[in-house]
Amino acid sequence: LTGQLMMHRVLVSTCLLGERVRHNGEHKQSHDSVLQRWLREGRVVPFCPEVAGGLPVPRPAAEIAEAAGGLSVLSGTGRVLDVNGRDVSAFFVAGAQQALEYARLESIQVAVLKEGSPSCGPSFTYDSTFTSRRVPGQGVTAALLRQAGIHVLNEFQLAEANRILTQLHQEGGS
Repeated sequence: LTGQLMMHRVLVSTCLLGERVRHNGEHKQSHDSVLQRWLREGRVVPFCPEVAGGLPVPRPAAEIAEAAGGLSVLSGTGRVLDVNGRDVSAFFVAGAQQALEYARLESIQVAVLKEGSPSCGPSFTYDSTFTSRRVPGQGVTAALLRQAGIHVLNEFQLAEANRILTQLHQEGGS
């Protein structure tokens, strides 16, 4: 590097960037000013664990069975089932592992992921009844990234994510 600190990059759910990668072929683009600035600065590393894990777009909606949470899926005790009852856990675990590998490759310490997603949800997912009933807990990718010490926030916590980046910059870590 040319004498300046490395710019901290942020892993961001691709759907938040306007890419149509969600199960229904839609996106959840965020127009938040913090995210827009990160894009201009070249900080954003887009990633969709479900697509990376091998799932198509569109695809049947999926939820973590019995609201067991992402850690249970990672440990093999929980499952992710699609609306047709098909076990798609392996795709979710593969995508989470690729997200972690990518984050390590890019020295990423902060991730902003789509809330509510069975992959990405940092603080809630849905209860596996496909009735939009929220349950506290994290998605598979959010759980794995947190386990690895990465700060995982949702699209409504961009200001907090920015504060963490600023703190990391001041500490001089990469």
